[in-house]
Amino acid sequence: MGWFNDMGEKIKRGLRSWLQIMPSSPYNIQIQELADFELSAIRNRIWYRGDGNELEQMYRQCQEYADKYKFWASRCTPGMEMRKIHTGLPALMIKTLASITLADMNDFDFDREVQRQTWQEIEEENHFRKMMDEALRDVLVVGDGVFRIIMDTEESEHPIIEWIPGERVEYVYRYGRLKEIVIKTPYRDGHVLYAHYGKGYIRHELFKGDQLSDIKTFPETQGISDWSFDKELMLATPIKIYENSKYPGRGGSIFDGKIDSFDALDEAWSQWMDALRAGRAKTYIPEAFMPKDPENGLTLTPNTFDNRFIAGDADMGENARNEITVAQPAIPHDSYLASYVTALDLCLQGIISPSTLGIDVKKLDNAEAQREKEKTTLYTRAAIVEALQEQLPLLIEACINAEHVLRREALEEVKVTIPFGEYANPSFESQIETLAKARPGVAMMSIEAQVEELYGDSKDEEWKQEEIGRLKAEQGVMEMDDPSMGAAAMDLAGGLQNEGQGDKPPVRDEPAGISEAAKDSGGAGAIRDLRSGKE
Repeated sequence: MGWFNDMGEKIKRGLRSWLQIMPSSPYNIQIQELADFELSAIRNRIWYRGDGNELEQMYRQCQEYADKYKFWASRCTPGMEMRKIHTGLPALMIKTLASITLADMNDFDFDREVQRQTWQEIEEENHFRKMMDEALRDVLVVGDGVFRIIMDTEESEHPIIEWIPGERVEYVYRYGRLKEIVIKTPYRDGHVLYAHYGKGYIRHELFKGDQLSDIKTFPETQGISDWSFDKELMLATPIKIYENSKYPGRGGSIFDGKIDSFDALDEAWSQWMDALRAGRAKTYIPEAFMPKDPENGLTLTPNTFDNRFIAGDADMGENARNEITVAQPAIPHDSYLASYVTALDLCLQGIISPSTLGIDVKKLDNAEAQREKEKTTLYTRAAIVEALQEQLPLLIEACINAEHVLRREALEEVKVTIPFGEYANPSFESQIETLAKARPGVAMMSIEAQVEELYGDSKDEEWKQEEIGRLKAEQGVMEMDDPSMGAAAMDLAGGLQNEGQGDKPPVRDEPAGISEAAKDSGGAGAIRDLRSGKE
């Protein structure tokens, strides 16, 4: 028995040795970050500006950052230069998204009328609608930004709203919550003012390089002072649409991941245009027919741009004729168009539809297919609207409470909603056609639901109720109050109750609502017949 146990232990030890799994060696992957958030913001802003000269300068100055094989970073061989063209697509995308979003932003709804009047005064003073257009464009390009509130009674009796783009802002988080916003303002000679906005305070620091300087000794900042107020109030509100995947706590630009696609689109378009220039018709002229300078008789040199004529050898053969011939190479337009459309699709994927930009790249698409493509624009617009509806009320509350601080009043809670109208897709005509199909036969939608679906926030409630009434009147549907017999019904109920009590004959008073004419015509008799159960 002991021998059997020893054999079992040996088998177990053998199995353990045989099944032993060695852990994998850890791998160390090091990736060098070539750009910080500020450099990425500057790169996106240059793409938004849409100047090809600036793009080429940026990529040539940032050799360690830029891929040397990118189109805008490449250099042409001397003597074989080509024209580099920027399509301007990034700027067009940003402007279109901002316009289709802010055009439908309606008036803000407040719970209290006093707050609405206060915000209206602040809004008119700061031209907030125009400022919001600039802010939304910067947020989409850079990734984020901050609205800061300035209280300067010498400039305005109301709080002043100023927009600061994201490349001049830093955020301080604690446990994932925003605790402080640092706004950087550059001055001459390398001086930078750091304004720290926190809950209940505004603190300023002036640096020259890495050295702290005295604010009072610098002329541009000697009038700036620190502030302290209620700890529940922060006079700066950040705005961002997307989260940044590379820099935690920062906003994401819609250009993230699309820069290489923009570069490829510019290359495809530039090559196409270069092929068109190289494929111009060339005229070969015998030397005897070459145009001469009328002053000295020398042969004119052809223009390198057009190459309208090229000298050819004179034909000296028997029965030969010196003829002018024209040659033009075949340009593969279909191949260039396919490359351009593919590059364009990569640039727009997940952001905006080509039909929103007015681009018709598929000639065979019908109206329904075009509307389906508009869903990409709707998704992006919905993300922008959701972010604005969540973050702008914080700015409005801070502005109204800053007004209370100036007036030395107590802070208050501000409840405001920001309604947005429906994006014009599908078209009004197609909506009418679709909703009309829900009424014939079995009615699947009420008139109220159809009016609400068709007009949404574009019309107020009073107008929509009037429209519902007009539609019902045209269809013969009339709304009336519930019928009531009034005092006659009360007398009838009382008489029936008296008839069931004892032997005393019930009191049959005349109904108060019966006129003398009704009595003469038998109206009262009809009521008595009704009480007795007779028709």
